[in-house]
Amino acid sequence: MALTVLVYQRTSSPLLSALTFAIGYLPWLLGGPLLAALADRLPRHRVLIATDAGRAVLLAGMAIPGIPLPVMLALLFLVSLGSPPFESARSALMADVLDGDRYAVASSLTNITLQLAQVVGFVLAGALVAALNPSAALLIDAATFAVSALWLWKGLQPRPAPASESGEERRTLLQDTADGLRLIRRSTRLLAIVGLLWTATLFTYAAEGVAAPWVDELGKGATALGVLLAANPLGVTLGGLVIARLVPPARREPLVVPLVVLSLVPVLLAGAVGLVLGPGSLPFGLVVGLLFLSGIGAAWLIPLNVSFVQAVPSAFRGRAFGVAVTGLYGVQGLGALGAGLAAEGVSPSGAVALSGALGLVAVVPMLVAFHRTRGSVAAAAPGEGPSES
Repeated sequence: MALTVLVYQRTSSPLLSALTFAIGYLPWLLGGPLLAALADRLPRHRVLIATDAGRAVLLAGMAIPGIPLPVMLALLFLVSLGSPPFESARSALMADVLDGDRYAVASSLTNITLQLAQVVGFVLAGALVAALNPSAALLIDAATFAVSALWLWKGLQPRPAPASESGEERRTLLQDTADGLRLIRRSTRLLAIVGLLWTATLFTYAAEGVAAPWVDELGKGATALGVLLAANPLGVTLGGLVIARLVPPARREPLVVPLVVLSLVPVLLAGAVGLVLGPGSLPFGLVVGLLFLSGIGAAWLIPLNVSFVQAVPSAFRGRAFGVAVTGLYGVQGLGALGAGLAAEGVSPSGAVALSGALGLVAVVPMLVAFHRTRGSVAAAAPGEGPSES
């Protein structure tokens, strides 16, 4: 957020602002599956600690006053390279520790915690950027990664690498990555889940890429930008709490279809109302409320994640997660870039409306495929035909 504000202040370009936002996700597309395979080759607790420590150092470098903008963006790219191995190791390790409904509840609580952290982080970052400067916000960010690395080092029980436990012969990183791709490609169930995940995410979160120019169109400042970005995670938090605590496990997966629709309709409305009323006329509170409602719908990610885990054998979870999450973050970056490009030709509101409309059309075949494969299980190792029932 600090860099997005900084770039927009210097250039007044929605596209360059969106590019800054997208850089944090693009490494997933460039090397995500390859880096994520490290979660199956190395002890997962070591992967978590090493990536957080490295990101703390890089972010501290970004906080140096007067550092040229291209250098900051390059460092941001390097920071983002730590995400694929970290997220894959974290997801796979949690699935190793917990099973059944314990994993489903833990997954919901983890997602809720993440969303709450984003709510607090966006609001706090907006206040810090407005009161101090982007460098101060980046230095605080570096400190959070250092605390995380220390916490993981103290709190995680060491476990051997999954490959050494399973007795598999040593393979190259590219072979491990290819295994994850083949596992998903050969299963209609996993293809349906991953296709829905990527398509819905592509259009639901595209508005984040034009958040800075959109807030400017609404006549607000950096603090309002933090509130705008926090609205969706707050909705996801409350939606996740409802799913985790009030909805029985057997009824969670059927909620995916209506929740996906709910996540996209408010995005369309937020942009369309802005186009009708014109720049500066759309009430800021209405925009925040619609994005909050979209966030409630975006809680579809929780039951979808559980369905994915249930379909993947333990020894391949790191690789399979790597492929799925690579696409997840990759499409977020592409969605941000697409919205930024659209905002150059129309307006931020127009770009948001377009994202919602296209999303509702594109997600229909994915929802149909997901519904048709419900109840099937794909648990075959790569090299074998998927065993679906």
